[in-house]
Amino acid sequence: MASNWSVCGVCDYRHITKPSIVWCSECDEGLCEECKEHHGISKGTRSHCTVSITEYQKLPNDVLQLARSCDKHNEKYVLFCKKHDCPCCKKCVVESHIECKELTDIDDITRNYKSSHAFANIEQTLSEIAENIRRLRINREDNLASIGKKSREIEKEIIETRARINLHLDNLQDAMLIDLKTREEEESTKIRQLLKSLKEKEKEIAEHQANIANIKQYASEMQTFLALKHIENDLVAEEQYIQSITESDGANQVDFSCNINPSLQDLVSAILKFGDIVVTADSCKIRILKQKDKQAQMIVAVTHMTIDSLKPTLLQTFDTNLISNRGCTLLPDCRIVLASLARRIIQVYKPDGSLDFKIGNFGPVFDVTYIGDNSVAVTSGYDKDSLQINLIDLKTKKVRKTLKVNSVNTGVAYSEGKLIYCAVKDGIQMISLNDESIVNVTKNNLSSHSYVTKFRDKIIYANCEDNSVTCIDFQGNIQWVFKNVKVIKDTLGISVDGNGNVYVVGCSTNNVVVISPDGQTCRELLTSNNGLEKPAAIHVNRSNNKMLVANRKGTAFVFNLK
Repeated sequence: MASNWSVCGVCDYRHITKPSIVWCSECDEGLCEECKEHHGISKGTRSHCTVSITEYQKLPNDVLQLARSCDKHNEKYVLFCKKHDCPCCKKCVVESHIECKELTDIDDITRNYKSSHAFANIEQTLSEIAENIRRLRINREDNLASIGKKSREIEKEIIETRARINLHLDNLQDAMLIDLKTREEEESTKIRQLLKSLKEKEKEIAEHQANIANIKQYASEMQTFLALKHIENDLVAEEQYIQSITESDGANQVDFSCNINPSLQDLVSAILKFGDIVVTADSCKIRILKQKDKQAQMIVAVTHMTIDSLKPTLLQTFDTNLISNRGCTLLPDCRIVLASLARRIIQVYKPDGSLDFKIGNFGPVFDVTYIGDNSVAVTSGYDKDSLQINLIDLKTKKVRKTLKVNSVNTGVAYSEGKLIYCAVKDGIQMISLNDESIVNVTKNNLSSHSYVTKFRDKIIYANCEDNSVTCIDFQGNIQWVFKNVKVIKDTLGISVDGNGNVYVVGCSTNNVVVISPDGQTCRELLTSNNGLEKPAAIHVNRSNNKMLVANRKGTAFVFNLK
């Protein structure tokens, strides 16, 4: 475990308490102002690097608690055992690792480890995980919004369906009620007419009864005989009338009933519920970003590529059948993308160099870079009538989004949801793929054939106007400038490997030059002897250490970097 960083370790050993102002990781202790000065000039410690206590406190707690010495023997770690994947002090070697053959000096392993490919892989993996989480979060948020919208649409559909059913049933009900009233009126009219006739007959019979009573009381026998004979004839007619009525339809007993349509009865019994809410769950279609062929690496299984150790090996040469190649990139699946300024197209090649497909008719073309999710960004170059960057889906072979920018745009690089591009007279600019906001990183004047790349917290761009390569931070502060016209002229395409080595093509010098991460030294890596003839574009795939170089016309090459 690290010593107490809040007090000076040297003074504390002398039983003096002084606050530390710097921390030495080599000595694993803090130093006060006086001890810091002695530490910096002492022969044994003058090469040690120190950081201020304020900056040291920014380290995570689990890093602060890491031990630099063996807990068991209280001695400094000097070796690393690859077999057991652990650091060892000298006593550990004697006790537990005497038969281990893969013991490596721990200083050799940790030297320049911050610029190693393994460290870059961790950064890349964290970036990928963050991007995957962001994309999954956005996908879930979109899904949450979509099911809310769909729920409201279904609710509306249910209500509208019920309304249509109600309207139809109301119409059927109204028609049946109208039919009922019509039938009632027809039958009632028939009965009323018969009742009228019966009342008239009833009145006539009542008159006959009154006459009979008077005849019986006041008429003579002769008069009675003759009158009854006359009335008898009338009664025969009346009886015939009554008989005819009883035998006719007019005296039928009328009754009403209702026969409900069996379909409605079946509807009531058959439909037990209004419908079903169906939830479908399709598998997630978000492609998780992952480095191609990433291998699990032990902390010691690291190959440091320096500009002196690089030995490029030619893997393939292929004819692009293009003129004015300006941009190129290697996709994670080892396919190759080239951008042709003259033909205004991008062409995608299979890993064996054969043409896969081409995409055009979307405007001017200059540089191209991979942005994840099987998509590339293509700049429009120095065409002042087309101030835009197109995002192209390589699966659908269509433009999925067009970013409007406020300047011409040439070289381009991708960095964590943003595009960094050369805006020529407006310097280096950066646009967010999310909200399309634009930030000016620098305002210096660049060539219309300038290119840019990015490594960690640094932006590196090539300006062929003055044959320079410049490294800046994201605030535009210059870190270093490289310029050597004896080695390279007309600096165009630029890329960087996982160790921070910078690769630049020289169009006039027909070469590729690699520059050290600090910009202080360089080495000519490829020349015209390797087939370079006015090279314009370059890209290094950091996950597999393959390098693509494209001549301005015709030929492109893929090298393996070792």
